[in-house]
Amino acid sequence: MKTILNVIWLVLCGLWMFLGYIAAGLLLCITIIGIPFGVAAFRIGVYALWPFGYTVVDRHDAGGGSLVGNVLWVILAGWWLALGHIFTGIALCVTIIGIPLGIANFKLIPVSLMPFGKEIVRTDEPFATR
Repeated sequence: MKTILNVIWLVLCGLWMFLGYIAAGLLLCITIIGIPFGVAAFRIGVYALWPFGYTVVDRHDAGGGSLVGNVLWVILAGWWLALGHIFTGIALCVTIIGIPLGIANFKLIPVSLMPFGKEIVRTDEPFATR
């Protein structure tokens, strides 16, 4: 079921969101200071390309640097990536078939706004490794 949802996701919105994250990552990697933000954009972009079967968990070892990084991220790229998820989520929820995909889009908004201090893991991993 995950594969079917991922393929439908890829066709309807995953590819476009992935390209948005790649564009943001390339722009952020122009400067040396922006490289960590670009890497975060690439990491979330891969998750936005194929989200079913993965989940986002909080990292317990994240500290104050993650907070500062998240504030800068929201200013630099997070707000318009989150808007992309909002608009595509609303568009997908127009049809009955698209409702699960729209909900998945809405679930991507928190990680698109605050990616630092989060980790993307497979859903079939044991809870001890999360």
